[in-house]
Amino acid sequence: MTTWILLRGLTRESGHWGDFTGQFQRALPGSRVVTLDLPGNGRLHRQPSPWRVQDMVASCRLELAARGIEPPYHLLAMSLGAMVAVEWGHAHPREIAASVLINTSLRPFSRFDQRLQPRNYGTLLKLALPGATSEAWERAILRMTSNLATAAVLPGWVALRQASPVSRANALRQLAAAARYRAPDTRPQAPTLVLASRQDHLVSVECSLALARHWHCAIRLHPSAGHDLPLDDGPWVTAQVRTWLAELAGAGSP
Repeated sequence: MTTWILLRGLTRESGHWGDFTGQFQRALPGSRVVTLDLPGNGRLHRQPSPWRVQDMVASCRLELAARGIEPPYHLLAMSLGAMVAVEWGHAHPREIAASVLINTSLRPFSRFDQRLQPRNYGTLLKLALPGATSEAWERAILRMTSNLATAAVLPGWVALRQASPVSRANALRQLAAAARYRAPDTRPQAPTLVLASRQDHLVSVECSLALARHWHCAIRLHPSAGHDLPLDDGPWVTAQVRTWLAELAGAGSP
């Protein structure tokens, strides 16, 4: 059985996959789909978030071992989660059979202003001040990360934040880990697919383009979705993954 591990981004938890988890499971019948929370988020919101992406990898590996889920793994990860996927494949290449990286950004391939576009600085500074409500946070995140979704997702997001609040300290730790992480120069050993949104207003699409050029890996671009590509067009994501897997199978890869 093929095991897919799904990893979300900065301050987001497995619940933020929403309907996508079911879509992905139906698109890949016979596969096992596992969602993990990074320390400090979701079910692990009371844990301190690591300062290093490498320690996030260690947490994921321990969680899977505790659940009795053995490698090899296929990874589908976005943003900070995709950094975890990259480091995982570099540090433990035998554990990773394939990776799908969504709207991520990595040093040294992209500039800081591409990795976090300046149009968002003011909003993030306002949210960092005391007094911002859960609804204000989630409404701002939806505005920054989605181009196509409706406000119908907001009540669910607010409920997730209230049930498993991410502390400001953990948010800062995750942001610091993402900013400090430097990807290896060598391309991943496992087959890698990069998915990116041309209209991502949080992280420039140039980050994914630079990554694909440097590693000579496959890339597919969505014309209109925002940063949260699985939210904006989950069926497109699953279709790209299915097509890519079929291409790999035809070429004799995992």
